[in-house]
Amino acid sequence: MTRCCDRWISGLIALFCVMTLAAPALAAERALLIGIGSFENLPARFALNGPPNDLRAMQALLTERLGFDASSIRVLQDEQATRAEILAAMNTWLVDETKPGDRVYLYFSGRGLQVKDADGDEEDGLDEALAPFDIGEGGSEWQGAILDDEIDRTLERLKGRAVTVVIDACHSDTISHPRAGNSRAGVEGARFLPRSGAKPVERTLTRGLRIDLAVIDKPQLLDTGVTAWSAAAPQQVAWDDMRHPVPERHGVFTSAFIAGQMDNVADGNGNGLTSNAELLEFVKAQSSAYCASQDECGNLDPQLETKAQALGDSVVPPDGAGAGGSGPGTYQQANGESVAHPVYQDANAVYAVSDIVGKTETGDVDIALDRPTTMKAGDVFKLTVISRTGGDLLLFDVDAKGKATQIFPNEFARTITPLAPDVPLTLPDDYYGFDFEASGEGENAFVALVVSDAVDLNELAPRERGLKVELNARETLGEVVARLQKTWTDDLDRRGIRWSVGTLRYRVE
Repeated sequence: MTRCCDRWISGLIALFCVMTLAAPALAAERALLIGIGSFENLPARFALNGPPNDLRAMQALLTERLGFDASSIRVLQDEQATRAEILAAMNTWLVDETKPGDRVYLYFSGRGLQVKDADGDEEDGLDEALAPFDIGEGGSEWQGAILDDEIDRTLERLKGRAVTVVIDACHSDTISHPRAGNSRAGVEGARFLPRSGAKPVERTLTRGLRIDLAVIDKPQLLDTGVTAWSAAAPQQVAWDDMRHPVPERHGVFTSAFIAGQMDNVADGNGNGLTSNAELLEFVKAQSSAYCASQDECGNLDPQLETKAQALGDSVVPPDGAGAGGSGPGTYQQANGESVAHPVYQDANAVYAVSDIVGKTETGDVDIALDRPTTMKAGDVFKLTVISRTGGDLLLFDVDAKGKATQIFPNEFARTITPLAPDVPLTLPDDYYGFDFEASGEGENAFVALVVSDAVDLNELAPRERGLKVELNARETLGEVVARLQKTWTDDLDRRGIRWSVGTLRYRVE
C-alpha cells in the first residue's frame, strides 16, 4: 500500500486537534488519534489496511513511553471519524479542555486529497484536505473534506500548548503521473483520493509543482509550539509495509517512528537521550531501507517541522532524568523547571552536538590535529579536514559551556572553495598570518559539516563572522541542521539534501 504526503500536513496538523467527547476541564494533557481505513460512501478499493494497526501501536507508545494516561487519549476510528465528529472534537477535546502549558498530541492515519481552493490563499489553486469517514463524491470535487484552512484555524487556537503532530497520510500528485492510469480509480493502496477529472500529465511538470506544508507556508504557526512529523516530503509517496500479510500491515513511517522511541533505539550517540534530530535520522534511514527493497517506492524522506533550537531536545524522557541521574548522561530541562511534562537536553553542550546533528558519523568526514588531543592552554596547533565526498565545509569549535566559534568559512582564508573529495584542507594555512592556540579549560569539540548539494548557507554561516564572533552552540548548530533537513527540490525526484558530519573532541588543561 502507498501513502502520500504534502503541504496540507499543516492542515492535518490542526485536524487532529479534534474530539467531541467532553473531559475534565483544563487537563494537563490530551491526545487525539484518528485512523480511517474504510469509507461510508466509497468503493471497497479505497479501503486501507494499515490505520487500525497504526492506532493500536500509537496508543501503546503514548501510554508506555510518553507518559500519557489512558483516560487522556481519544481515538476516532472509521465510522466515529465523520466530518461533524472531527470538527466538533477540534473545539472540545483538544482546545476547550486544555490551556497554555498543557501537552497536546495529534496523530492521523488515513487518506488525504486536494480540492479547489475557495479563498485564493493557495498558489496552485488547490486546498489540501483530509478525508473523513463520510466523504462523498461530487460532480467535480469531493464533498465533505476537512480543509487545511479549517485545521490551521484550530491549530492557532492551541497557541501556548506543547503540540506534537504526527501524520502518516497525505496528498500526492501521484495520480497525475503517467503510471496512475485511470486517475479517477486512484492508485491501489495509495493514501490519497484522486481529484475528479484529474488527467495524466508529464512527470517533469508534476514534479515541479510547489506543494507546501502550512507550517512552512504559514511560518507563524511554528510560534505556537508545534512539532510536526510527516511520513514523506512533498510529492513523495509513503507506504504501508507490503512485506507483511494484509491484516498485519502498518505504516512504514509509523512503525519506524514508534520503534525509534522504544528502548532508545534511535539514540545514536548512546547518551540515553533520544533527540528530535536523532529520531528523524532513524526514521529516514528505516524509510530509505524499505524503499531500497521495493521497486516502486522511489525516494522517501520523512519530515520534521519544529524550532531549530528544539532539534537536540528529547522526544521521550531520557534514561535517568528526574531519577538522580542514573542514566549515562547528565540532563537539564529545556522547557523550564515548572512545566508538567519536561523536555530534556544533554547538559554538556559538547555531548549535545550529536543530539542536535542527529546523523551517525560514518567516517565520511575526518578531522585530525597535528598534536595530541589533550593540550595545554597556549599550545599552537593546526587541524585538517578530509571528506570522502566533495562539498562546502562548515567547521565549528564548541565548548562544554555552550559557546561556539565558526572556524570556517572565514575572511582570513585566501579562498573559500568547496572541498574536493579526499583532498585535505589544513587550517590555518600560510595565508592566515596567525596560529590557532588552545585556550580555556575542559573538553571541546570540532564539528565539521560537509554539504554536497548547492545549498545557500551564507545567511546561517557568513564568512564575516568566522573566528570573530562568540556564538550560542545549540542555536547555531540547530539553525544550520534545520536547513539541511529540508527537501532538495532541484532534481526531478525530490530527496533529502546530501550532507555529512565529522567531529573530534579535544581537551585543554
